[in-house]
Amino acid sequence: MTTVPFITVEGPIGVGKTSLSKAISSHFDFHLLKEIVDENPFLNKFYDNIDEWSFQTEMFFLCNRYKQLSDIQRHYLANQKAVTADYHIFKNIIFAKRTLQPEEYTKYLEIYRILTSDMPKPNVVVYLHASLDTLLKRIKMRDRDFEKNMSPLYLEQLAADYDEFIHHFEKTHPEIPVLRVNGDNVDFVHEEQDLTTILQQIEESLIKRSTTL
Repeated sequence: MTTVPFITVEGPIGVGKTSLSKAISSHFDFHLLKEIVDENPFLNKFYDNIDEWSFQTEMFFLCNRYKQLSDIQRHYLANQKAVTADYHIFKNIIFAKRTLQPEEYTKYLEIYRILTSDMPKPNVVVYLHASLDTLLKRIKMRDRDFEKNMSPLYLEQLAADYDEFIHHFEKTHPEIPVLRVNGDNVDFVHEEQDLTTILQQIEESLIKRSTTL
């Protein structure tokens, strides 16, 4: 795990990862890493037919995230420059496990492990979660064409997958603090105090981490 602050914001689709990542980046003056979504040429087809297009979609994301994180390691973290990201590459496993057929998932997992064996790990994870109703409302508000055909059931299952994964992550990575933020009760976009509270929690985690190194 890097000693330079590397904060990742995670959670299901529509929960507000990018908005919070931007706020964190601006407050702490950290470099902002945003995942590539709109450039994935398979997304429209994926939401129309998940079984048919899941492998192509997940491989595109894996390769692009691998390239982004490799660049971040080389140009920022290795040069003692802090980073905030609106994803981490471990999310690939959450999506792939949900969408890929067993034989495809086995192949995918082999490639994933090879590519991520030396990837930088975050030292603070902010986990955003919310109810299905909240996620659907936010997805509707941002009005992305490729998300209009998304199944509410798929989104509900994905949110449950995230909860399960984060619970496992906390057990297997006790050295990495996970800050949980309930998007149903917290509005860090419109309520300044809500954002301030999150930023204070992050700062406390960074200070605590620096004193234990």
